[in-house]
Amino acid sequence: MLELGTKTAAPAADLIKDVSEAEFMAEVVELSQTVPVIVDFWAPWCGPCKTLGPQLEAAVTAAKGAVRMAKVNVDEAQMIASQLRIQSIPTVYAFWKGQPIDGFQGAVPQSEIKAFVERVVQASGGDASGGLDDAIAAAEEMLEQGAAVDAAQVFAAILEEEPEHAGAYGGMVRAHIAMGDLDQAEAILNGAPASISRAPELEAAHAQLELARQAANAGPVTELTQKVEADPSDHQARFDLAQALYAHGDAEGAVAQLLELFRRDREWNEGAAKTQLFTIFEALKPNDPVVLAGRRKLSSMIFA
Repeated sequence: MLELGTKTAAPAADLIKDVSEAEFMAEVVELSQTVPVIVDFWAPWCGPCKTLGPQLEAAVTAAKGAVRMAKVNVDEAQMIASQLRIQSIPTVYAFWKGQPIDGFQGAVPQSEIKAFVERVVQASGGDASGGLDDAIAAAEEMLEQGAAVDAAQVFAAILEEEPEHAGAYGGMVRAHIAMGDLDQAEAILNGAPASISRAPELEAAHAQLELARQAANAGPVTELTQKVEADPSDHQARFDLAQALYAHGDAEGAVAQLLELFRRDREWNEGAAKTQLFTIFEALKPNDPVVLAGRRKLSSMIFA
């Protein structure tokens, strides 16, 4: 949990909810008695809604619980839309103490969205200066759950607000890797501001991109395993096996094969085993058990 003063930030999943017509009274009107609720009226067929939604989510998440967000599909909540005279979408209303206090229609710049959220929070006597950490966390959660497109949209919204946010840049690259769009991932990486080009988040994204390109040409694990077992001194086969294992999600197995290759011949192919190990270590989280154990074993070999 992140803290803002003495308040504990609500989990990202609790800040933003899809709200049905039957839930509107409880999740908007009643909830707004204690915390302002921003309602995003949208529909799946609405193009501008797809742009506005993630931007609004990022701004709400950044407020760290000072405001909540309800997403209402007007196709499934026509009575509510009629009562509030929703004539076009996207339409956004802010509720406080059970009543609409502010709102706007159509897609607007991120700066206006941020200002809108700040007004709403201030109107309720709260503080919207939560930062972007929770927005990043929400986008990372989307990425882990396989919602790469949604994650990319949130990362993009964060970058509109803070163009030199290394975490958001790295997240954008990783989201496009997850989508299989490696060329776009590389373009984003190359377009990062010089001031953050060596940031750990971008170094990690670069390593993941390199490994993703290798994965596209990785050989079959079973055949390579048999080849290595038949001839343990076949260094190229062992190196290819490590690439194939990583491509199939077995980072631990890949590291083990590279460590064995390094043990057998650390100078093979200009130190390729050590270089590949460092690429994998950079791509994974620093506290990943695979990284911690792999670095420890590699160090013991180097300094033995």
